[in-house]
Amino acid sequence: MRPVNIPADISRFLNNDLDRDEMCLLAYESYQRIKSDDPEISIVMPAYNEAENIVPALTSLCCNITDKRVEIIVVNNNSKDDTEEWVRKCGVTCVFEGEQGIAHARTAGLRAARGKYILNADADTLYPKDWMNLIVQPLIDNDRIAMTYGKFSFIPVGSTGRVTYFIYEHLADFTRWLNKYVKDEAVNVYGFTSALRKAQALEVNGFEQPPGTVEDGYMAFKLRNKGYGKLHNVTNSKALVWTTDRRIQLDGGIVKGSWRRIKRVFFKGSR
Repeated sequence: MRPVNIPADISRFLNNDLDRDEMCLLAYESYQRIKSDDPEISIVMPAYNEAENIVPALTSLCCNITDKRVEIIVVNNNSKDDTEEWVRKCGVTCVFEGEQGIAHARTAGLRAARGKYILNADADTLYPKDWMNLIVQPLIDNDRIAMTYGKFSFIPVGSTGRVTYFIYEHLADFTRWLNKYVKDEAVNVYGFTSALRKAQALEVNGFEQPPGTVEDGYMAFKLRNKGYGKLHNVTNSKALVWTTDRRIQLDGGIVKGSWRRIKRVFFKGSR
C-alpha cells in the first residue's frame, strides 16, 4: 500500500531545519559509516545543473543503513552551476563527463565505479534508509536476476497535491502491470531506482542506446535479451523512493501525463 503522505524519514530532508551547509555536514559524517575503498556496491548519480536538489538526495543516500561496503559517485555532466561544489562538500566523489546526455553520464559513472553492483540514483530523488540493501539484495541472492527496479512516489513541487498523486500512482501501477503483458516489462525500469552488475552492463556497451529509446529501460532490455536473467521488481514498501514531480510537468501535467501513460501501454514508442 502506498502512503498518502510523505513519511517522516523522507520529509526530514525536505524541511528547513537544516540549511544546505548543515545538511552537507550530515551527509559527510553519515557517509563515513558506510564508505569503503573496496566497495561492494557503487551508487551512481548523473547530475546536470542540480545544485538546488542534489544535497538532500545525497544526504538521504549517505544516511542509509547498510551492511554493504559502499561508494557514491556523482557524474557532473557539464553543469553550469555549482553542482560539483556541493557534491564535494558532502564528501562524495565527483567525476566529469563532457559528452552531454544522460546515457553518456550513466556510462561514465558505470566505468568509474569500483563495485560489483551498480545502484542507479538521481539527484532529484530521496531514498529511504533501507533502499541500498533492498534494491541490491535480489542480485546478490540470485544470479539469474539481471536487473532490479523499484517503486516510487511523487514529491509535489507545483500545485498538484499528494492526494491527487496518490490516485495517479495507483493508475501508474496498473499500467506497469499491463506493460508486462501488453508491451515489455523493461519500460517499467527507471534509472533513479534500479540495480545491475557492472561487468554485465559493460558487456552490453553500457547505457548506449538507439534513438527513440530510454537509457534505463533499454539497459534492462539489453541485459535480459543477452541472457543474463530476468528483471525483478522490488515491491517492499521500505524501498519506495520519492522523486520530484518534474517528470509529470515534462509530460504536460497530470492529465496529459495520464493519457500519455495509457498510450505508452497500448501503442509502440518510447516512454
